[in-house]
Amino acid sequence: MTVAEDELSLVFTALADPTRRAILERLAEGDATVSQLTEPFAMTQQAVSKHLKVLERARLITRTRTAQSRPCALDTERLEAAAGWIARHRQVWADRHDRLERHLAALRDRDGETP
Repeated sequence: MTVAEDELSLVFTALADPTRRAILERLAEGDATVSQLTEPFAMTQQAVSKHLKVLERARLITRTRTAQSRPCALDTERLEAAAGWIARHRQVWADRHDRLERHLAALRDRDGETP
């Protein structure tokens, strides 16, 4: 496994959870503290902090220290890398699908079947 694949695994694992995706959507609007991120969820700050650690490990967010506050910010670099990976593979899959479709059409033509 390459480093890029490992980083992608961390990103996709982080994105697999709906709470973490909701946190990222909130951070897309601007920086927020843990208490601000906890407000829309029926969970404790400790539970939200665990989600933030997963997002931070995947490098989807950054945390800074401002006095006693630790605001979180969205870091889009890894999201863009994951989107690029998906786009590249989407084209590969589309090409394979097109080849399969042509092959099946040729088989139907050969056997005299109508689609």
